[in-house]
Amino acid sequence: MSITGWLLLIVLVQVIHFAGTWKLYEKAGRKSWEAAIPVYNAIVLMKIINRPTWYTVLLFIPIINLIMFPVIWVETLRSFGKNSTLDTILGVLTLGFYVAYVNYTQDVTYINNRNLTPVNKGAETVSSLLFAIVVATFVHTYFIQPYTIPSSSLEKSLLIGDFLFVSKFHYGARTPMTTVAAPMVHDTLPIINKTSYLYNDNDETSWKNKLQLPYFRFPGFQKIERNDIVVFNWPADTLYNMYKPADRRYSKPIDKKTNYVKRCTAIAGDTLSIVDGIVFINGKESILPERARPQYSYKVALDGKTAINFEYLLDELNITDGAYQIAPDTIIFSALPFDNAERLKNIPGITLVKRIINKGSEDGIFPDFGDGKPSTTRNWNKDNMGPIYIPEAGKTVALTKENLPFYNKIIGEYEGNDLVVSDNEIKINGQVANSYTFKQDYYWMMGDNRHNSLDARYFGFTPADHIVGKPIFIWMSWNSSGKGIMNKIRWERLFTTVSGEGQPQSYFKYFLGLLALYFVGEYFWKKKKKSV
Repeated sequence: MSITGWLLLIVLVQVIHFAGTWKLYEKAGRKSWEAAIPVYNAIVLMKIINRPTWYTVLLFIPIINLIMFPVIWVETLRSFGKNSTLDTILGVLTLGFYVAYVNYTQDVTYINNRNLTPVNKGAETVSSLLFAIVVATFVHTYFIQPYTIPSSSLEKSLLIGDFLFVSKFHYGARTPMTTVAAPMVHDTLPIINKTSYLYNDNDETSWKNKLQLPYFRFPGFQKIERNDIVVFNWPADTLYNMYKPADRRYSKPIDKKTNYVKRCTAIAGDTLSIVDGIVFINGKESILPERARPQYSYKVALDGKTAINFEYLLDELNITDGAYQIAPDTIIFSALPFDNAERLKNIPGITLVKRIINKGSEDGIFPDFGDGKPSTTRNWNKDNMGPIYIPEAGKTVALTKENLPFYNKIIGEYEGNDLVVSDNEIKINGQVANSYTFKQDYYWMMGDNRHNSLDARYFGFTPADHIVGKPIFIWMSWNSSGKGIMNKIRWERLFTTVSGEGQPQSYFKYFLGLLALYFVGEYFWKKKKKSV
C-alpha cells in the first residue's frame, strides 16, 4: 500500500473511533472532540482506562498492535461497568464495534480509578499471558530471535541441531512488512501447518496485500562484512508454507519467506569468481576465518590389501552417515574439510586423496538465461563460475541482452519495475533502457559445505531488504543421532559464540556457576530477611 493509502486508512480508523466513542469520552469527563485527534485520542483513552501513557506506542507497532487492540476494547468496556464474560466476548468478536453499540445505546457510568487487579485467577493468568506475549513479540521482532539450524550447509561452523540466538540489532532491526500475522511464528502455524499471515498470493491488487508496509530498517551498529554468517529470507522462496512442497509458484511477502543461514562470501560492489571450488573476491583468494571449515567432495583410493578400520576412521574424522559412499577400493566423501583430507593421506592403505572438482556445465546454476539451456553456453558449475559483479546501491551498469539475465530478477522483482524484453530492446517501465541504477545493496551468500548447499550459486543475489540478522550465540546443540540423552547433547557447543577469533569456547560452566551463586545468594537473603 502507498503512503497515501495508509494515510487514508488511518483517517478512516480515526473516524470510526470518534464515531464509536465520543459519548464515552464525555461520560469520562473529557471533551468529545478529544476522541477525534489522532494519537492524542489514544493518550486520552489510556487515561480513561487507567493505563500508562506509553501503552499508546504499542498501538502503532505492527503485530503487537494486533494483541493490544482487543485489550483496549475490553478495558474500555470495563471502565464503564461492562465486566461480564459476554461483554468481553462481544468486544473481541465484533472487532471493537460493541464499544460503539454501548456508546449509543447504553446508559453507562464511568468508573474512575478502576481497580486493575484481576477479579479471579483465570483473568490474572490471561492478563499475565498477554503481557508476556507482547514483551516476547517485541524482543523477537526487534532484538533477538531464536533459530534452529536445519541443514548441513555451514558445517562445521554451525551443525544441524544447533539452537541459536540471532541478533536483529547488529545490522539494524527491520520493521515487519506483513502487518496481519500471528506473533512469534514465521510463515507457518505449528501443529495445524497453515500460513501464519494474511496475504493473497494470487492477486497482487488484493486488499490483503495492500496491508503490507514498505521496507524500513533501523540503523545498526555494524554493516555486513565478508565472511559474516547471516540469517536472511530466501529470495527464491516459492513455498506455500514450510511444510508443503510448492506445486506452483507462490508469491510471498519478503519477511515471510523461509529463513536461511549462509556465509556472506561477497558484499555489494565486489566481483566474485569461483575457480576449481576456490572463491576469489576482486581477484584475490577469499581467506576464511579460523572457525570456518569449508568442505568439499573427495575421492579416496585404497590399495585393496591393507585392512582399514572404517568405523574408527569415520569416527575420528567426525563423518556422519550419508556423507560418504564406500565402493571396492574407493571411498567418496561428500563433505570433508581440508585438514581431514590431509590426515587421510597419512593413513596406511590409502593411495590417493583427490578433491573432486566439477567441470563442464551444470543445470540450475545462476543465472538462468531463459533459453532452456542455462549453462551449456558458459560451462559454469558449482566449482567454476564468474566473474560476477555484486550490485551496489547507487551504482549503474550497462544493460545488454547478454548480461540482462544477471540483473532481470533484481530489476523486475526485487526493485519492482516493469521489465519487458522484445526483439533487441530492453524496456523498463515503458522506456527503452541501456543502463540501470540499483536501488539497494546485494550480497552473495554461500554455504561452507560447498557440494551440499543450495546457495547463491543457484538462486543468485540476496537483496538488503531480505536480511534478517546475525547469529551470535549457540545456547543448545542437539545431536539426534547420539545414543542416550547425555550423548545427544553436544556439551562442548553449549553457550558458545558463533563469531570471534580462535576456536569456539563453551561458557556453559560459567553459566552454571553464576546460576549456583544466584540460588545461594537468594537462600541467604531470605534467611536473613526472616531473622530480622
